[in-house]
Amino acid sequence: MATSATAARPLAGTAVPLPLAARQRTARVALLPLAPPVPAQRLALWRAAQLPLPARGRSVRCLATLSQEMRATLDKVVGSSKVVLFMKGTKDFPQCGFSHTVVQILRSLNVPFDTLDVLSNEALRQGLKEYSSWPTFPQLYIDGEFFGGCDITVEAYKSGELQETLEKAICS
Repeated sequence: MATSATAARPLAGTAVPLPLAARQRTARVALLPLAPPVPAQRLALWRAAQLPLPARGRSVRCLATLSQEMRATLDKVVGSSKVVLFMKGTKDFPQCGFSHTVVQILRSLNVPFDTLDVLSNEALRQGLKEYSSWPTFPQLYIDGEFFGGCDITVEAYKSGELQETLEKAICS
């Protein structure tokens, strides 16, 4: 089988990379100097960050004080139903993937639950963060107690803890 001389040539208009030896060498960038040593104060803060986190439900953040009126309103809302989900959007139209996940879990368990859209009320959203000492949404409350966010709910669902907690709450 004979090969034609034109088969080894590139097609017209296509670029062929130059061999390494024929390429123009670029100037090398000088190495940056090493960072200055870390001050003892920053090192102490880093060590403190390595300590274990406090138990679930506790907060180490400094937050503005929650007004008595807001606390009373949240107590009433959380106690109004056995299962309450504060989420972004509604159960029929979640506006956050994490909120959607928790809604799907609760629906798969055929649990009746109420939802409140935290996107519609900035004061509610900020108040809830302090009320629960939990900075993110969704926030699930079962039988008047804060249960957790999306990750905790998913893990509890996988382990069966969520189903047990919901059964106790609904039967009480």
